[in-house]
This record gives sequence, C-alpha cells and structure tokens, in this order.
Amino acid sequence: MTETTSTDDGLARPRDFAARSADGLDLAVVLGGGGLFLLAWYVAYLQELKQHGVDLASNDRIVGTSAGAVMATGLTGGKLGRMHRLIETLEKQPGIIARLAPAGDPTPAQTRARDAFWFMTDASPETIRRVGHAALAAPTQSADTTARTLTLVLGMRKWPGANLHTTCMDTYTGERIVVTATAGVSPGRAVAASSAVPGIFSPQPIGDRRCMDGGVSDSGTHMDLAAGARRAVVLALPPLDLGLPDDSARPTDPEAEMAELVASGTEVFHRTPAEVDPEKLMDPAMVPVAFAMGRTQATADADDLRTFLA
Repeated sequence: MTETTSTDDGLARPRDFAARSADGLDLAVVLGGGGLFLLAWYVAYLQELKQHGVDLASNDRIVGTSAGAVMATGLTGGKLGRMHRLIETLEKQPGIIARLAPAGDPTPAQTRARDAFWFMTDASPETIRRVGHAALAAPTQSADTTARTLTLVLGMRKWPGANLHTTCMDTYTGERIVVTATAGVSPGRAVAASSAVPGIFSPQPIGDRRCMDGGVSDSGTHMDLAAGARRAVVLALPPLDLGLPDDSARPTDPEAEMAELVASGTEVFHRTPAEVDPEKLMDPAMVPVAFAMGRTQATADADDLRTFLA
C-alpha cells in the first residue's frame, strides 16, 4: 500500500501516554463523546457542581471529543447557562435535531460510511482512512452549514482559551488531530469537525485537512492529552454493550486507557452517567432523564470533588 504523507502543520499528534503532554499542569479535564444524551448530562452535572461551589471551568487544560468538544468549548467560553437553555429547547423542539442532521432514508453512501465507522474492529491508519474516504463520499449537509449552526449554538466566534483542546481525525491520513488556539480555526468549525459522525455530518476543513469525528479512533476521550498533569477529572460514557457480533473486537478500551492515564502519574477523578441506553444517545426524549441523572450525581459527588480539587 502506498504510504500516505502527513500535512506538516503541527496539528497531528499520535496517541502517546509516554509523551506526558500535560506534564507540569495542575488540573486537566477530559470530556468524551456520547451524543445529545451525554451533552445534556454534562450540562446538568457541571451546572449542579457549580451550584455547590465546584467550577470545572477553572482548569489548565480541557480536552473535548465530539459531544465533549461542544461542552468543553461552551464551558471554557463561559456559556454553561446558555448550553442549559439550548438543551432544554432541544427537548421541547426535537425538530431542531432533524435540522442539524436531516433524517430520512440514508443513501447507500451514507449507510456505507456509518457502517464503516460502527463496525470498526481496529483503529489502524488504514481502517481510519477507509472510514474517512466513505465519509467524504457520503452526501450530507454542507460543512459550512454545520459549522455556522454550531457557531450560533455556542454563541462565540473567537477561540475561548489557550487551555481548550478539541480532537478530530484526518480523513485522508488517518491521523489524530488536536485543535487548539494556535490552529487559527473558529470554535464552531473545530467543534463541527470533532462531531462529524461519518455518514451523518460532512467532514470539516481544518487548515488543509478534512477532518471527522474524534471518536473514529482507538479512543472516545483521548485521555493521553491529560497524561502528566497532577490531577485529571474524566467525564465520559461507560463501556457500552453495542450489541455487535463481537463486541470485544471494538478498538476502544476506556478502562485500559484510564489505567494508562493513572500509570502516567496523574491522579484521576472519573465519573460516567449512572445508566446509558446506547440506542438513545441522540433521542431528545432522553434529555430530562440525563438532566435528572446529572444533577443527582453531581450533588453526590460535590464534596468528594471539592476535596479532590483542593
């Protein structure tokens, strides 16, 4: 197979815990992907923590992937209240979701892209490139339309802070891309790239690259970007039973990733939603469930987190 040449722009970062890329930082926050359900849970959890005097917006690095990128960007930009109002609106007007990701019967190309992602059994560059090529070929809403919509959702046009790191994957090279303030990309564009699920959303231009969802990889959280920090708060989905023929073949292993983060010397506070239905991650009807769950768990965690962060 012909070798694929990387773009020399400094955005590609291999997953490497040994690199300890957060070495010297006091606190890193990691927010993984998980659709509308997890975004609603994040909003409720973080807002309830704030009501208890625990504000995770005060961090040295925040890493967001897919739904986590939306939340990380909103949190860094001081938009937590705005995000809460937005999610409540999505619950009451589910048609907004349809406008973000138009429903209807998928085309063969869309189905091919979604299946290529859903049934990944490894996260080799070749496999990621195969998914990426299918994503590029699928007819979806234009990249600019999605980026503009997310700019309106976030309510910001400028990068909110040097601590914000969002992840996505290069469709052509299969590399992991980390977008920060130095990339010269708008937050709406970066979040759209991190959330560009193959076959549903169009890959996004990040510099000279075309990038898709950061979860099209061996990680839904990219915890290595917190390795070396003194402490890390990791909020993400638990391991899910996706009902595939051989679930053990999935390339992601959050428990192994967590073990690597701890082995790097980082003390970790880890929380997941108490219950998750993987078939309803994008269901607006699950928003009140996620809100209630997030508030309850945050109330229970507030004292322990306050001690952890002291």
